[in-house]
Amino acid sequence: MMPAASRHSALIDRLPAVRGRLSEGASLAKVTWFRVGGPAEVLFKPADLADLQNFLAHCPDDVAITVLGVGSNLLVRDGGIPGVVIRLGRAFAEIRTEGTRVHAGAAALDLNVALAARGAGIAGLEFLSGIPGTIGGALRMNAGAYGSDLSRVFAAATALDRDGRLHRLQADAMGFSYRHVAVSPDWIFCGVELVGTLGDPAEIQLRLNEIQASREASQPVRARTGGSTFVNPVGGKAWALIDQAGCRGLTLGGAMVSEKHCNFLINTGDATAAEIEALGEMVRHRVKEVCGVDLAWEIRRIGVPADSPLAIRAKSEA
Repeated sequence: MMPAASRHSALIDRLPAVRGRLSEGASLAKVTWFRVGGPAEVLFKPADLADLQNFLAHCPDDVAITVLGVGSNLLVRDGGIPGVVIRLGRAFAEIRTEGTRVHAGAAALDLNVALAARGAGIAGLEFLSGIPGTIGGALRMNAGAYGSDLSRVFAAATALDRDGRLHRLQADAMGFSYRHVAVSPDWIFCGVELVGTLGDPAEIQLRLNEIQASREASQPVRARTGGSTFVNPVGGKAWALIDQAGCRGLTLGGAMVSEKHCNFLINTGDATAAEIEALGEMVRHRVKEVCGVDLAWEIRRIGVPADSPLAIRAKSEA
């Protein structure tokens, strides 16, 4: 049997040379909003688009690839993520405006996109300030809030396929639906073009202020959380069903259903990813039992449990 150290180095040795950074066993708990989760087997931070294209073109087909933004609507399981985790950095965070259009790299923060639009007098993108995370992540799940979503302001997007080929996607290729797009999960969004309308920067700022005040009044914005946990069912609100089922303030280990907004799960300080996920499943069970509704997860849950070979290996070599 191959020694553990050799098995550990095997993946990174099989990967193509890059100009960016490849790191083995990188902690992901530090970069997710829940502050939980195991390591990436290999973490790749590409230097730029060409570096990412080259990596994809020469990466072995059997290597799993996961794209990670700022981890705002994500739960990484305690065993970590096998394969390569890609995090897009500054080279993918550029924002520029042109008329009533905003061009943003996938790593640009939603808030920064909204602020750039305000600065250019572009109205209609204020809702983005109420969505934590990056524009690439928001695009992947057709994120929405405060009366709008990405599909309503979408003009075009660019994405790389698994072989590193660049594609420009129009709206009809996106397959937008509620909190979902039909684009292959293997494709990596690189940038997006959004369109708004001409507006008064002062009036746009007032709307941004309203959204900020609303978030702070109704959501646990300073807690270790993953944002909205469950998708609103047709004709209803997830939080109302959770409240009706008596789950407000429910706890499991270090995980808790927020008292302030019960569609948010919170890491109170020492929760594990397993506890957070199990608490979410408890909530789903109670809502089904009391209300007869199957809640669907909105938070993306990825990775393997703590007893996986990846987690055991990481612990033995720490």
